[in-house]
Amino acid sequence: MPEAHVRDYVIITITYWMFTLTDGALRMLVLLFLHAQGHKPLEIASLFLFYEFFGVVTNFLGGWIGQRFGLKATLFGGLSLQLLALGMLAAGAESLTVPLVMVAQAFSGIAKDLTKMSAKSYIKLVVSDDDRGGLMRWVSLLTGSKNTIKGIGFFVGGALLGTIGFRWSCIAMAVGIAAVLVGAYVRLPRAAGSSKTRVTLRSLIPPVGPIRWLSLSRLFLFGARDVWFVLALPIFLGTTLGWAFHEIGGLLALWIIGYGIVQASAPAFVGGRGGSAGRKPPDARRLGWWTLALVVPLAAILALLQLEVPAAWTLVGGLGLFGVVFAANSAIHSYLIVAYAEGDKVAMRVGFYYMANAMGRLVGTVLSGAVFQWAGQGAPGLAACLATSLGFVVLSSGLCIPLVGAERRASGVRRSSP
Repeated sequence: MPEAHVRDYVIITITYWMFTLTDGALRMLVLLFLHAQGHKPLEIASLFLFYEFFGVVTNFLGGWIGQRFGLKATLFGGLSLQLLALGMLAAGAESLTVPLVMVAQAFSGIAKDLTKMSAKSYIKLVVSDDDRGGLMRWVSLLTGSKNTIKGIGFFVGGALLGTIGFRWSCIAMAVGIAAVLVGAYVRLPRAAGSSKTRVTLRSLIPPVGPIRWLSLSRLFLFGARDVWFVLALPIFLGTTLGWAFHEIGGLLALWIIGYGIVQASAPAFVGGRGGSAGRKPPDARRLGWWTLALVVPLAAILALLQLEVPAAWTLVGGLGLFGVVFAANSAIHSYLIVAYAEGDKVAMRVGFYYMANAMGRLVGTVLSGAVFQWAGQGAPGLAACLATSLGFVVLSSGLCIPLVGAERRASGVRRSSP
């Protein structure tokens, strides 16, 4: 990789890390602060629906903005909106209201997806199209380290709240965001990623092919995670097993950190045999098998809960196994979307894909609360959420079947092109 590209990658990574650290810390800050004010868990969780909903809208339109004005504009916009969200929360810290939190979360959700889309699209521009193994390694490193940093952010959020309070925590994070914003704005190329051709809103939707099938598979994959992980699991641990809030937050933080470590190391074990580094990058067929493998931990948790094996051990062990397999899936997905995206349409294609990701998170979050409550909460509610997750996994894996054919046809077109 040329020296200038290495510099750009380092700047992008540091910027993305700082944003992710504040994103994780802010979520924990809001959760802990509102919990201390007496808000119920379901009420707190509902505040994050704006965060997910605006992620859907942002990814769809963000790809068009990035393609039209360049990735630097979307990256700068995301960081600026995070500054705005932190400023709003800092200003209203003394009397934090539900509407204020919802609006701030909306801005933060837009900021997250603009920043993520920009950072991942930039990698396509700094890695040679012929270096598929290198692309897999760089994407996995950025994505895996991001998730590890987000888990660390959970701890940072709790520590800041306990030492300097809510308002000064928001101010401190705003200073960090401002610093990387200035650095990225000064050092990154101005119009990187902008299209040389006219971009229309209709062109935001890719033609039927690998990106469409991969995006739909991603929707059900992340829906399968969030339908039991986001709401049902932490409420079950707190209300049924009697875990303290810091124990629940600590478990989720450790899970995300471990998830990120596995994701960053995924190139060593998810690819096929062969290639210059002993492994060739994974394809759609391998993604299908890795997705289907998620059935094992989910079915095991369900069976052990029915057999009345101690729930704490069952959930911790099952969550760990689920995390390893899910991280491998996420790494393959993150690589494939960047690999599939055409060079001059990378922002639009990545934006469309992460719109599906945000839709999956939104659907999973809503169903996590609805199914858990409808099934009676407690163990029956968690079991119902796990069963729903199993169904989503089967759908996600099944969608890899047409993806294999679409990938093969697209590969044939690329080989036949002059």
